[in-house]
Amino acid sequence: MSAGPAEPWLTWLYAPGDRPDTVAKALRSGADVVLVDLEDAVAPGRKEYARRATAELLSAPQPVPVHVRVNPLSGAWGRADVRALAGLPGLGGLRLPKVASPGDVVAYAELAALPREADGSGAGHRVPPLWALLESALGVEHAYAVARAHPAVRGLALGEADLRADLGMREEAGLDWARGRVVVACRAAGLDAPVQSVHPDVRDEAGLAASCARGRALGFLGRAAIHPRQLPVIERAYLPLPTEVAAAEEIVAAAAAEAGAQALPDGRFVDAAVVAAARRTLALGARRG
Repeated sequence: MSAGPAEPWLTWLYAPGDRPDTVAKALRSGADVVLVDLEDAVAPGRKEYARRATAELLSAPQPVPVHVRVNPLSGAWGRADVRALAGLPGLGGLRLPKVASPGDVVAYAELAALPREADGSGAGHRVPPLWALLESALGVEHAYAVARAHPAVRGLALGEADLRADLGMREEAGLDWARGRVVVACRAAGLDAPVQSVHPDVRDEAGLAASCARGRALGFLGRAAIHPRQLPVIERAYLPLPTEVAAAEEIVAAAAAEAGAQALPDGRFVDAAVVAAARRTLALGARRG
């Protein structure tokens, strides 16, 4: 597939797989990644059509990465989803719903594995990139093990609507522990920072911005969206401020001038971890142009 926008990706836009017109608009929306949904957004009577339409779309490379949320393997459609999509040239990754254990990831991976001879890349098997969705208390408890379950796992994410229902939570703050658990699990497993779950009210831009700020403080990077109007809010929230970029530039310059830990004239302490964080800030700041 084409390279698409440079990583790190900040905006991930969902589109229902049974509405090809909406998927086409999503591909032109400016989102870093388009998430075609075959699961919650598609009624049972439309599942087969959604799979066929998505397979047709992904039979060719796309201008931005396209990931597909398939149906659970425990149901009637998941296995057919994975088999139909895993080898297509336009597929950027699979999002795995209802993951509760490492074994769930392995089951998806084994089903999605393709002989490497089929794509000319040598012996063995190739598995498309996988993102595991943790939507239950058990899934959150197994977060680190899920992140390490298979080499094809690229990230974790919370399915917050299902998790709220499972835990009986009424307040947003009740999810902070689960969110922190996923952030730690990703970093401990050597994965990128996780992406926030969707903000369900597309008209509540102030609430979305505040929630993104909270997510950024917790260690998330970027967010999934359900409407294009949410994308600019998410990007602004996750891009560093000019003052943050300037501070990062000072840190990187000081590290280049003098090796080892040091204190800047304003009292800030600089060591290898601080420099690495500053470089990540500069990489994100470059997106502002």
